[in-house]
Amino acid sequence: MAFIKEESEDMNTEEAFRVKHEDTEEQTAQKTGTRSYFTCQQCDKRYTKKGNLKVHIRVHAGETPYTCTQCGKGFYQQGSFIVHMRIHSGEKPFSCQQCGKCFTKKGTLKCHIEHSHQRKKTQYERHLDFITGEKSFICSQTQKSQKEKGSLKVHMRIHTGESSFTCQQCGKCFIQKGGLKSHMCVHTGEKPYNCKLCGKSFTHKRSLNSHIKIHTGESSFTCKLCEKSFSRKESVKKHMNIHTGVKPYVCYQCGKSFTQKPTLSTHMRGHTGEKPYTCNLCGKSFSQKGNLTIHMRIHTGEKPFVCVQCGKSYRSKVNLNCHMKIHSQKLF
Repeated sequence: MAFIKEESEDMNTEEAFRVKHEDTEEQTAQKTGTRSYFTCQQCDKRYTKKGNLKVHIRVHAGETPYTCTQCGKGFYQQGSFIVHMRIHSGEKPFSCQQCGKCFTKKGTLKCHIEHSHQRKKTQYERHLDFITGEKSFICSQTQKSQKEKGSLKVHMRIHTGESSFTCQQCGKCFIQKGGLKSHMCVHTGEKPYNCKLCGKSFTHKRSLNSHIKIHTGESSFTCKLCEKSFSRKESVKKHMNIHTGVKPYVCYQCGKSFTQKPTLSTHMRGHTGEKPYTCNLCGKSFSQKGNLTIHMRIHTGEKPFVCVQCGKSYRSKVNLNCHMKIHSQKLF
């Protein structure tokens, strides 16, 4: 086992790559017919080419050298960036020779051909339809059956990549209208799902369901250091970075590191200028959801932070803390 340390061409930081092979030299391995592997030190994923490992490292570093100038979304692979840009340009370079339908990705075209022009029900499947009296519409990719043709059509969008509903603010696409509606809450700051036990609100129903498990004790994972509970084991693992001080998420533009990936994403908006959270009342946009929440109180008149000494209230905790200094100065 050998360690190769070299300067990355894309990043300004040195990275160490672990190489696993049976011989001491890569050339020897090639001659003897054995294969050299370049292994990621963070997740142990292996690659046969060093270049592929260097691209993969960007996932852990949070590096997205390819940024969309229209919506601010970043990508660590040039290919993914090129495919994304077709959302904005409307380009669909891959066309079906049988029906003329066009697609943004080659894989999408392949799935379309298999589903629309190749797959036929087997004699056994037709026999089952006759016995049950039901018409089953079967997915050619997963063999999952749907009772209605429309349901199969919606399901197939998962495989074909067809996205009929596009967010006008960030360009993200969805296969169902409900998915787009739920996504819009990210921009508006709306949290329609409330916990009846503690009053906490959530943007998505699945987040509420995970949160409920904390109250019920179902599939609950607890941090041994601070006793904070989580509904998923992965969440505890990420949370532990706060206690250990490990900061695996690095900004490729300024080198600053973070314990949590969402914190890095928020930080990156300072470089890109992206402001995905928009007030639905006045149209003002913000880079952080918390700032939108505080801004909304201007419209609602809500002032939840109250001074215990004089009763004066404020929209944010920062303003209350500034006010409290007045009382502390009066003591001297």
